[in-house]
Amino acid sequence: MDSSYPKFTLGAVITAEQEDFFNQNGFIHFKRFIKPETVNDIIQASSLVQQKWIEKQQIKVNGIPIKYGKDLDGSTIVQRFAFINQHHPLFTELTLDPRFKTLLELIGPGARLGTSEKDGMVLNHYVNGPESKFTQMGWHTDGLRDIFQGTRLNPMLNVGIHLSHVKPENGGLRILPGTHNQSLYHMLFRKKYFLNTNADVNEVAIAPEAGDLTIHDGRLWHRVAQSTVTGEASRRRVIYLPIIAGKYEPKHEKSPTAFYQRFANLVK
Repeated sequence: MDSSYPKFTLGAVITAEQEDFFNQNGFIHFKRFIKPETVNDIIQASSLVQQKWIEKQQIKVNGIPIKYGKDLDGSTIVQRFAFINQHHPLFTELTLDPRFKTLLELIGPGARLGTSEKDGMVLNHYVNGPESKFTQMGWHTDGLRDIFQGTRLNPMLNVGIHLSHVKPENGGLRILPGTHNQSLYHMLFRKKYFLNTNADVNEVAIAPEAGDLTIHDGRLWHRVAQSTVTGEASRRRVIYLPIIAGKYEPKHEKSPTAFYQRFANLVK
């Protein structure tokens, strides 16, 4: 489980070195995308959204189920916020950062931020405590949903903005480099979707600091490992925002819950 891969700095363009690394491995890690004070502001803003949703007893956002759980003190928390960019101006502002236009180069013409598609901007809040219900996620690819919905497999990248310092023992993202170039058969059957949470001898541990940005290809096999520590040291927050191409398919408040969302109960 290696985490000693190269890290880069995001500039005005994607360099040839960065593009080559991403094309070969299916992921890339940029250091210090946002400042520590911005990280703190984002966490505070998510707490306000959480309070509003708990008070309203909101179940879904644009057809996507909200995942609730328990904090270390037993209080109710939101552990997976979908479309959070539509529920607080700070998250809306974050999506307007001009550096995202640079990231679109990794797909090319027709690429866009999925602020109103898929699950929008998602904020995941993991904590490993006695009553936790969201501590890990089994192996999967993000492209599976297109197949379930009967559409062609469109280009998709998942952009992660990390709000916590993460060491391998804290759990977090694990990826299998190069699997974005696999056949459709291996994309479907290489592992048991979500049920398989076991470590893979070839996996790479993504170990960001708060404020870092990562990108992984939607066809890449990845999982979220459970923290081996408990309590406050296990707390991790990360934002994900898709870069997509293909037909524009926005979600709205009357959007149905998709078939693949049935797998949500397999995420613990």
